[in-house]
Amino acid sequence: MNHSLGFAIESLVALLLMLTIGYCMLLNARLKRLKADENSLKATIGELITATEIAERAIGGLKLTVRDVNENLGNQLTAAGHLSEQLRKQLAEGDNVVRRLSKIASAARPSSEVSPAAPVVSSAKAIAQAAQAFSERRRSDGLAA
Repeated sequence: MNHSLGFAIESLVALLLMLTIGYCMLLNARLKRLKADENSLKATIGELITATEIAERAIGGLKLTVRDVNENLGNQLTAAGHLSEQLRKQLAEGDNVVRRLSKIASAARPSSEVSPAAPVVSSAKAIAQAAQAFSERRRSDGLAA
């Protein structure tokens, strides 16, 4: 009986060793998958770091571009403001010249052309025609307009 008790204990130990070997194989497979996941995670992290560095450089370039565009736009707005002021002054001078030419044209018309029943034409086209007629009359006299 002593002999059969030893055999039973040794059989139980062999069975437990086989279960331990099976469990170790299962753990080994899981560790291999974990290691593979770790390597892919490291590759993904490396790609993210590279993408982040590229994005930071691009943002720096965009900041410089925005600064340059802002400066150029400010300069162009200032120049446009000066040009607008200059054009306003020239338009005011043009209005003064048109008024003077209108007065000259109306004063230069013979009294037979102006009748009290005739309506006063104040369109820019009529003023321009009168100014041109006045200029041609002055040229025919030998004087430059």
